[in-house]
Amino acid sequence: MPDLLIELFSEEIPARMQARAGEDLKKRITDGLVEAGLTYVSAAALTTPRRLTLAVEGLLAESPTIREERKGPKVGAPDKAIEGFLRGAGLTRDQLEERDTPKGAVYFATIEKAGRPAAEIVAEVLEEAIRNFPWPKSMRWGAGSMRWVRPLHSILCILTDETGAQVVPLAVEGIASGDTTEGHRFMAPNRFAVTSFEDYAAKLKRAFVVLSPQERAEHIWNDAQNMAFAAGLEVVDDQGLLAEVAGLVEWPVVLMGQIDEEFLELPPEVLQTSMKEHQKFFSVKNPKTGRIERFITVANRETADNGATILAGNQKVLSARLADAKFFWENDLRVAKSDMTQWTRALENVTFHNKLGTQAERIDRIAALARELAPVVGADADQAENAARLAKADLNSEMVYEFPELQGLMGRYYIEAAGEDAAVAAVAQEHYSPLGPSDDVPTAPLSVTVALADKLDTLTGFWAIDEKPTGSKDPFALRRAALGVIRLVLESDLRLRLSSVVDRQLLRLELTGLRESGDEQDLFTLESTLKEIAQHGVFGAAFKSVVKKISESDDYPFEPDVKVGSTLSVVSAKIDGASSSLLSFFHDRLKVFLRDEGIRHDIIDACIAMDGNDDLNLLVKRARALNAVIATEDGENLVQGFKRANNILSQAEEKDGVEYSYGADVKFAETDSEKALFAALDAAEAKIDPALKAEDFPTAMAAMAALRGPVDAFFEDVQVNTDNDILRRNRLNLLSQIRKVCSSVADLTRIEG
Repeated sequence: MPDLLIELFSEEIPARMQARAGEDLKKRITDGLVEAGLTYVSAAALTTPRRLTLAVEGLLAESPTIREERKGPKVGAPDKAIEGFLRGAGLTRDQLEERDTPKGAVYFATIEKAGRPAAEIVAEVLEEAIRNFPWPKSMRWGAGSMRWVRPLHSILCILTDETGAQVVPLAVEGIASGDTTEGHRFMAPNRFAVTSFEDYAAKLKRAFVVLSPQERAEHIWNDAQNMAFAAGLEVVDDQGLLAEVAGLVEWPVVLMGQIDEEFLELPPEVLQTSMKEHQKFFSVKNPKTGRIERFITVANRETADNGATILAGNQKVLSARLADAKFFWENDLRVAKSDMTQWTRALENVTFHNKLGTQAERIDRIAALARELAPVVGADADQAENAARLAKADLNSEMVYEFPELQGLMGRYYIEAAGEDAAVAAVAQEHYSPLGPSDDVPTAPLSVTVALADKLDTLTGFWAIDEKPTGSKDPFALRRAALGVIRLVLESDLRLRLSSVVDRQLLRLELTGLRESGDEQDLFTLESTLKEIAQHGVFGAAFKSVVKKISESDDYPFEPDVKVGSTLSVVSAKIDGASSSLLSFFHDRLKVFLRDEGIRHDIIDACIAMDGNDDLNLLVKRARALNAVIATEDGENLVQGFKRANNILSQAEEKDGVEYSYGADVKFAETDSEKALFAALDAAEAKIDPALKAEDFPTAMAAMAALRGPVDAFFEDVQVNTDNDILRRNRLNLLSQIRKVCSSVADLTRIEG
């Protein structure tokens, strides 16, 4: 069984594309081989800046012979049908076999496909893979038509077995395959022949090429840590940068350089970001002070002066970069200390979204919402509004313009420099969190308040203009924003009625639209409505009644007309629809979030069907308690008993045309099990009602699960649909009581299975 070695040698491949390209090469080649009948033992892809390599072990020497039997037309069928079958099978009539079947005599054809040598199949598969390789970006060069990420220079393709190595013959756009490659571009540029993967890897190492990306990364990290440790410093961990740098060099040489003294007082994040983004340098910090004092760079070659010239050049370029950063920092500090509001005023000219206004208008909405949310979170309302107005001011700073990834962090520095409270300054950095499922959630009340306001304004804004996520498309990261709201509410243990908050914010957006339209009458009416809503803290159906109340009020300063009433109706319907849709979106995201806890979607649906489903904290507590009960034998069997009772009751109500919802009387109970169920339901209801009022869901669920025994015994002993009408009605009303008691805890009809 031969081994296959493929190397595609080109100009430098961008580091960010190498890992994916290696996997694509492996998948396309191995899939093609298997499809052609060549199985293998193992395959591994390796990459360097100038080569994609694939090593396949234990490949079959040739594809197996395949025998295929095809059923054809009936004997005596029209000649055209038989001739068509023969053409498809590639046979002649004398090669067909007649067989008797239950439907009469039928022609059968046996087709034999001979196996092919591995070299022939490999050549076809590799050529197809090269010509149709899925590079994110590709180019043409010279006079050829082939596209590749960078000009392709050579193709190495050999099969090796106990007799030696053989070149797999193929040519792509004039590039013929061979058994040679070349080493390091500068230190060993000559070509050399190889006979196997082991020979290939060993000769590359001697030619100053480390083939494995993992090995290069480990070498870089170990050398960097050792150099830093020797100087009493430590390297700032950055696995993303490490992977990128490992893709930039074939022979990594680690060097440590100095940062000029004049730049050491810059915030460490500024130094780290500038060096990483512009120079691909690792930051080296003093563990005692946290200052960035040196940098690590990785050269692609050894030099006679041990990298001194390389370091000198890098330090010169770095100084120029850091001089720019220092200029931005000092200018921004002057603005922050004098008047930060000039940044927020400038945001009046920055569009957030063409349908949602400017960044300044968005900040106004967030500040208003933060003031409303502050009491719920436990923050000071004035501080929350102030923090919300300052949190995004740094978006107009020179430093964030140069390094957008520093937004929020720089705001924290600038707000502190302006003399604001540290808690207010922290909001600038923390209100963007959480950015993903693994990101930390802020815990400070002010930060939680503004983070919620920010994310809720984003969601309500895009729902108001009907820009919702569709399928895999989510250009405004609304799923992430909803998950952020969920995590903030749950991890801060907040009691927040989302519907009310969402409706208020949707109404603010409608007011903004009316202000821009200049319709004074409509604007007054809606502003009055907003005040009423804020005063009563209710929405939904109450919104419509408040609208009616205001439009018919005696002290309404304008004459009510059809236009105003029409506007209010349209706004009411629009808010109601957007609010319901957004709440459903939160519920869908909650299902995804709770799936990691092992809580099934149907269990969450059973809790969503209950009142208060816009209180995510309450909803999750109910779902967790129900999940714990359903996981027990009593809980699972009770659900089945409940469904049996509900089905019998529903069928009887449909048949009789009446509702059996009251009137069960224990005096009509005939059996002990029937009497026991009456007692059990009363006992359960006595425990469930106060437990639900106290939001003690585990106790309520446990009381419900305790009904399992009495319900099972009832169905074993009692016939519900008896001939005695009095007993039948009483028992159906008893089933109604089962439904009522269980349904007060959760909608068990939604539980699957």
